[in-house]
Amino acid sequence: MTELEKMLAGVSFNPIDIELRLLREKARLACAKYNSHPSKGNLKHVTRLFKSLKGAVIEPGFQCDYGGQISVGENFYANFNCVLLDSAQINIGDNVLLGPGVHIYTVDHPRDATQRRSGLCNAQPVTLGSSVWVGGGAKILPGVTIGDDVIIPANAVVTKDVPTGQRYL
Repeated sequence: MTELEKMLAGVSFNPIDIELRLLREKARLACAKYNSHPSKGNLKHVTRLFKSLKGAVIEPGFQCDYGGQISVGENFYANFNCVLLDSAQINIGDNVLLGPGVHIYTVDHPRDATQRRSGLCNAQPVTLGSSVWVGGGAKILPGVTIGDDVIIPANAVVTKDVPTGQRYL
């Protein structure tokens, strides 16, 4: 298996593999084109990266690893400086609002120092249901599922699933 195939299969992968580095570079360049000159015309560079995107407003400062694993529903808003690290799927429902500086991470590293020195990573998908509001500066960690109608407060670090209708505290 290639490192990309491993990453997509959800098994440990080497992020410094040349194919993965080139894919990240492509995403960085697309984001840079939009971020340096934000316009509807330049937004296409970012939206072409997404696996699916039904309607979105994405403010400048947006960054993603690959883009190809991000699926977004209708009426999506990402405020300034949002980061979506998509080594695994990021699925976002309809009517989702991300405050400024929201980060969604799918990639993780081993906790054991010896394993971490190997350079391998793993990734787990993140899901946000519909009508979710994520406050500014919040971080959503790998493997988390957030149900519908949830509010994540500003600067929260979400490490566990949040059921539908519950406000994360």
